[in-house]
Amino acid sequence: MSDVVSQGQNAVVIDQKDNVAVATYQLKAGDEARYPTPDGTMEAVAVTDDIPLFHKIALVDIPKGEKIVKYGEFIGVATKDIRRGEHVHTHNCESSDDLKDAVVTNTSAVAVKPSSTVEGTRTFMGFRRPDGRVGIRNHVLILPTSICASDTTERIANAVEGCVSFHNQNGCSQVDCDQKVTIAALAGYAANPNIYGIVCVSLGCEGCQNDIVVDAIRERTNKPIETLVIQKVGGSIRAIEEGTRLARKMVAEADRCVREPTDISELIFGTNCGGSDPSSGLGSNPLIGEVSDWLVNHGATSVLCETPELFGAEHILARRAKDKQVSDDILKIVYDYEKYVQMFGAEMREGNPSPGNMAGGLTTLEEKSLGCVHKGGHSPLNAVYPYAAQLKPHEGLVVMDTPGNDPSSVGGIIAGGCQLVVFSTGLGTPTGNAIAPVYRLTANKRTYEVMKDNTDLDASPTIYGPESMEEMRDRMLDDIIAVCNGRKVCAEVLGYTETALPHICNYM
Repeated sequence: MSDVVSQGQNAVVIDQKDNVAVATYQLKAGDEARYPTPDGTMEAVAVTDDIPLFHKIALVDIPKGEKIVKYGEFIGVATKDIRRGEHVHTHNCESSDDLKDAVVTNTSAVAVKPSSTVEGTRTFMGFRRPDGRVGIRNHVLILPTSICASDTTERIANAVEGCVSFHNQNGCSQVDCDQKVTIAALAGYAANPNIYGIVCVSLGCEGCQNDIVVDAIRERTNKPIETLVIQKVGGSIRAIEEGTRLARKMVAEADRCVREPTDISELIFGTNCGGSDPSSGLGSNPLIGEVSDWLVNHGATSVLCETPELFGAEHILARRAKDKQVSDDILKIVYDYEKYVQMFGAEMREGNPSPGNMAGGLTTLEEKSLGCVHKGGHSPLNAVYPYAAQLKPHEGLVVMDTPGNDPSSVGGIIAGGCQLVVFSTGLGTPTGNAIAPVYRLTANKRTYEVMKDNTDLDASPTIYGPESMEEMRDRMLDDIIAVCNGRKVCAEVLGYTETALPHICNYM
């Protein structure tokens, strides 16, 4: 048991500017919420309401209209007078448009100290591709160019060990801008270094014709490609027979590839979160940020995504941008996303946080976003990419403009070239992907116990001890190296490969 727990700690204050604490155990009215201060002493506040796990407690009286501060930043406005010791949540706190430009000056807005630079480098055993990039898996991708080819590609992939596929809901009846996004994603999946080669399958009359998709793939990579058109070979049964023959031949070629030592700087490290609760912002996301900083320090690329998850925290990333152009780019993708949603008479705050997020203790969009950006650690922000665009290696911390929907955001950064995605959750999620391992972690002890089948790392020691954040970082890095070397994550063991592509417009 850690020293702070032995002293009765049951809450935490993240930043000295905060006017709320977070309960790390369920509390009853009349209990004392005890939390450590920066000088190592323990302070307490008498709790006047029942406080669920990871919910907020007022540290001071907060008058109606005053701002609620967590992570050293504004997360909402009091909708009524809040007394010291009261539960702070949706019944007395709400998001506000006034927070868009509100900044707590001279604040780090982080829960942990920056990662120390670790001496030495690490290597993994990867597959060097003809285009120079390095994969951590050696799949043959049976690629459906449209929904009409998806059942066929699934049957081919299931028939040949070493093949992967996914269900493509798009590829036909799309306006031009939507079709371009779909083609970029399909080309990106094929070009991902975890893929040895591709059998590209189309129906024959869809918008995403085989030759169009193959041309887009060729712009990104020179790896082996075979093609198959269902209408030309004589229907689905013959297409499955021919596709199976092509797949077996390509897998035999892929099996001749051997792993070779590769510097960790070759990794393009994807980050994502879903089913969040406050444990994500307290523990698992800062841990991912520590790993991200370590990888960036060693020459890798680390990717933040989920543009809706940046709302309310975009100013923090803008302050960390390497130059004004990148700062403007991060603000623009948030502004454009909000304007897009408003075209349909909706507001971002209407659907975010989700009901599950709120049940877990997240009150406002700003609070959720401030926890999410911890995945990017403390590194400078060097670039902002469109959805599914080819990511550069050795670029440090970057952002990709993706939806918040988990399968489509994960899919976007994998299409960009991420060989591995780490995924934090508070409430639990089974998200996986056919092309790249999705390594999942949670800092919620209860979630880890009930969803062990879906969770690769119990990150709760980042909140409760006894391991330090730095020790947990090193343990997670060991895990990442093992996954890069071939160890399967839970999603791979279960065969979970859910994939989704975003829509700009409804089908024609």
